[in-house]
Amino acid sequence: MEGENDVILGGGHKERMNAPYGGNESAALLDVYLNAKDAVVAQGFAWEIDWQAERRLDRIGESEFLRESAWTVLSAGFREVIVRRLFVPFCEAFLGMESAAVIKANRGRCRRDALKVFNNDRKVTAILDIASIVDDMGFERVRRRIERDDVRFLQTLPYIGSVTAFHLAKNLGLPVVKPDRHLQRIADAAGFGSPLELCQLISNHLGEPVQVVDVVLWRYATLFSDYVMVFAASRDCSCSSSSTQ
Repeated sequence: MEGENDVILGGGHKERMNAPYGGNESAALLDVYLNAKDAVVAQGFAWEIDWQAERRLDRIGESEFLRESAWTVLSAGFREVIVRRLFVPFCEAFLGMESAAVIKANRGRCRRDALKVFNNDRKVTAILDIASIVDDMGFERVRRRIERDDVRFLQTLPYIGSVTAFHLAKNLGLPVVKPDRHLQRIADAAGFGSPLELCQLISNHLGEPVQVVDVVLWRYATLFSDYVMVFAASRDCSCSSSSTQ
């Protein structure tokens, strides 16, 4: 298992990240983050933070892997609220996402029923193909490949690209940050070169895994339209504090 401060980077290798700055300069950012986390909890999403904190690859089974893969594929380019509304009947179309072998054996039926729920042939085909890969390889071998190659293996799966691989990896419990548009905007506003640098600094100071910091920031961005200004203000406060010292 990786150390608490070991994160998976874009190339797939692990590295112990250091905070780009610290002390007084990061205090304003940490305050904003903790306020954002409180706001997310107040909006009823404490369960989501706890869910992410408890995720571990060694506790993921075949059915859960199929579900998380399907969720990631469906979420690409679609709003979360739409995917969440359709996900239960979509999984039912795949016979509960219980078994890759069962899905593969009933491919035609699953395709037909799934398209009635989510009419996107490319995505449905990709999810069917992922189930076939899992059945051909065996889930334990899939898990070992993820442990060895992390996002690099996930990127080989149908419809899983360079960004969505981090989404899937995070949902499987790997220490990654998904560089999506919300986190990139927050990182830019707060003066960081990447979402990973931002999340790692917060993680270093507060002891929260980077993937938990990721989900807090992402959820906050989906709930509050002024999220960019909020985090830009943390940078302004840091600059003001530095200039007076």
